[in-house]
Amino acid sequence: MTGETDLKTLLASMTPELLAGTYVFVTLPPGVPQPEGVEPVMVFREREGTTLIVTEGAASAAGLAASFRCRMITLNIHSSLEAVGFLAAITTRLAAAGMAVNPVSAFYHDHLFVPAERAEEAMELLRQLARDSAG
Repeated sequence: MTGETDLKTLLASMTPELLAGTYVFVTLPPGVPQPEGVEPVMVFREREGTTLIVTEGAASAAGLAASFRCRMITLNIHSSLEAVGFLAAITTRLAAAGMAVNPVSAFYHDHLFVPAERAEEAMELLRQLARDSAG
């Protein structure tokens, strides 16, 4: 099953969804195992350590130091991993509003982690981008 690659279609057809809950980024030093019971939505291993994106509550319960209190927005369109420019257009629009964003691509969808206090604003910017792209 391949995803959409046409940029105009991707932008015009995306339906952003703000998921419930607040997330944070945490890091574990190399060799330190993931705490029991913590179920991240994302795990990424780098030389310097392992990054987890977890709910704020899970990080607190596990005693993990957290960074970047954020909300998760899922872009509900099956984008191809080979699509060109989709996240660039989105992050450019959010950057123009002075908003940080940490995008994560998965097989079926792209996900954005935006500052928790600006999540509704991000949603409106994304909806406007979709309307603008629909022409």
